[in-house]
Amino acid sequence: MEKKSTHILNASSNLLGFSLVIITSLKISKISQSTHLDEFAGVACLFFAFSCFFSFLAIRSKHEDRSHRFETIADYLFLIALFCIVLAVIIVTMKII
Repeated sequence: MEKKSTHILNASSNLLGFSLVIITSLKISKISQSTHLDEFAGVACLFFAFSCFFSFLAIRSKHEDRSHRFETIADYLFLIALFCIVLAVIIVTMKII
């Protein structure tokens, strides 16, 4: 099976930028105090950043078992960060409707 690390690194770095844009726009518009949206986006940023880190380690690792372990960690961190982004989208949807 093909390694997923490069895909995780690419998607994590892109979604990290997206999460940072969310946080920045909330701070500029000064609505971060009234919602928990920036907290979810901040947690997602951390998980995406660590996912990037572990997927990079998986790519650069010389040992196959260590590479697989790093890839698995990156995969789970990416999944948790996606869940945080989904919660942020739900919060935005509930506030709009």
